[in-house]
Amino acid sequence: MKKSWAYRFIVVVARPLMMIFTRRVWAGGEKLLTKSGIIIVSNHTSNFDPLVLAHFINDNGRLPQFLAKAEVFKLPVAGAILRASGQIPVHRRTSLAPNALSDAEAVVQAGGTAVIYPEGTLTFDPNLWPMTGQSGAARLALATKAPLFPVAQWGAHKVIPRFRKGLKLIPPQTLYVTCGDEVDLSDLYDKEVNAELLALATERIMDALTRVLAEIRKETPPLVRWDRREVNEVGNL
Repeated sequence: MKKSWAYRFIVVVARPLMMIFTRRVWAGGEKLLTKSGIIIVSNHTSNFDPLVLAHFINDNGRLPQFLAKAEVFKLPVAGAILRASGQIPVHRRTSLAPNALSDAEAVVQAGGTAVIYPEGTLTFDPNLWPMTGQSGAARLALATKAPLFPVAQWGAHKVIPRFRKGLKLIPPQTLYVTCGDEVDLSDLYDKEVNAELLALATERIMDALTRVLAEIRKETPPLVRWDRREVNEVGNL
């Protein structure tokens, strides 16, 4: 992916502001320095963390292409920038929903960086641990056999709290982002892709992501993940 005017605009405008108003603790980014296409999965605690994650990925030499809900692409200015910078719309609960994974697969096969929030939305876990995941990241990884990296982040929720609006930039908050080791799914390649296989791969991905976040937080995650199906039942997705 070449740097479009929109991507350059984001870097020129957003990066200096991030450098001024945040403190950053990056780790493991050297793992992303490969010529092949890759998949990145991350936890989702705040509407601010996509900017944090993009900053980390850009600082480590790659151009992120996020899978993001299609509604954001309809915004007058932000939507135009997202489209021009190659981000991928997800038309949830419509017949167009599968297109997002097809587009992401094309990104990876072209040597790009597809970024997925496997929870599909902000976590509903009371303590901001990752919920159970959706199968999209697993489907993409099994289809492309591309390296998949768990990149956990912590601190964005202090800038924009979960489910709230408004920025808290003073005092500057410290943002932690760590890239874990590639998730090994090789034993699942070339097998029939069914619900059981996707569940196994997704659980492996979420376990890896949770472990990296636990290292950042220096805390023990819950034994049982918050079940995102409970979120669906109350109509929040």
